[in-house]
Amino acid sequence: MKLALSILLVTTSVLMVLLVLLHKGKGSGLSDLFGGGVSSNYGGSSVVERNLDRITIVVGGLWFAGVVALSLALK
Repeated sequence: MKLALSILLVTTSVLMVLLVLLHKGKGSGLSDLFGGGVSSNYGGSSVVERNLDRITIVVGGLWFAGVVALSLALK
């Protein structure tokens, strides 16, 4: 159980770092390297940005639940 929660926590942590780096910042971010800057110039918030926001929120929730579950398992 503890091993599975630790693996979940590590994978969600890496995913969170990658997802946050893909978000469009005030300047040019890493999302511009993958073509995110081209689509965001044509309008406000694109579908890709909204989906990236949703995925980031879900992964953040899984990360938080993993932290809480691992702390309860280690007690």
